[in-house]
Amino acid sequence: MADSEKIPTVVADDAHIVYKIVGAIGANQTSPLSALKRIVTKTNSTNVREVHAVKGVSFVAYRGEAIGLIGSNGSGKSTLLRAVAGLLPVAKGAIYAAGQPSLLGVNAAMMNDLSGERNVELGCLAMGMTPAEVKERKQSIIDFSGINERGDFASLPMRTYSSGMGARLRFAIAAAKKHDVLLIDEALATGDAKFRRRSEARVRELRKEAGTVFLVSHSEQSIRDTCERVLWLESGEIRADGPTEEVLKEYESYMKK
Repeated sequence: MADSEKIPTVVADDAHIVYKIVGAIGANQTSPLSALKRIVTKTNSTNVREVHAVKGVSFVAYRGEAIGLIGSNGSGKSTLLRAVAGLLPVAKGAIYAAGQPSLLGVNAAMMNDLSGERNVELGCLAMGMTPAEVKERKQSIIDFSGINERGDFASLPMRTYSSGMGARLRFAIAAAKKHDVLLIDEALATGDAKFRRRSEARVRELRKEAGTVFLVSHSEQSIRDTCERVLWLESGEIRADGPTEEVLKEYESYMKK
């Protein structure tokens, strides 16, 4: 694709993301009396601190790209995805996205007391499918997820599923629809080799359908198999942005130090 034909789907312009976390507090601050005193006096304990998770990140993602996000734990990968999805505010700078990016994570919300089959129906309806489309695609989504390979789990409540089964079903639901921007946070790390091959093939199909895919994964093989471009974040800053093999080589050298 020539540069003149590239269509931007996500633009990050000097984006900074800051969020607050509640840290541990002293034993003398945890009593009900201490909590009541803070409420009455309207004073907050000093255990709330700010984390500057993403620091001045800039990049442009284009239609048809699959971009891997790599970095050590706590480097800001998942935080950046959540900001692209509109789930976290940008403290400084800006993030622009085409349409409504869809974030698929291993902890994506599902209704635990409902069956897997019912979750498929509700998930598809929430993505904008018609009831007729849901009826047509439901079985193929269940088959793709592989949850019925060892019994009729589709009819059982989600709370009976292992974390891997739940993650596979979430991916199968999300991947059933064409997305302008699909953000995948570690969902491909679950399941066996057969499921990973299916899911990686589906990511390639989504790219061909002119979508943009971001993939956070600790599996370098998944990154190699699905992404032609990699963003390497470290301590909230982009250390490298380029072709997959070049960036992974830099990253591997850095991690060996």
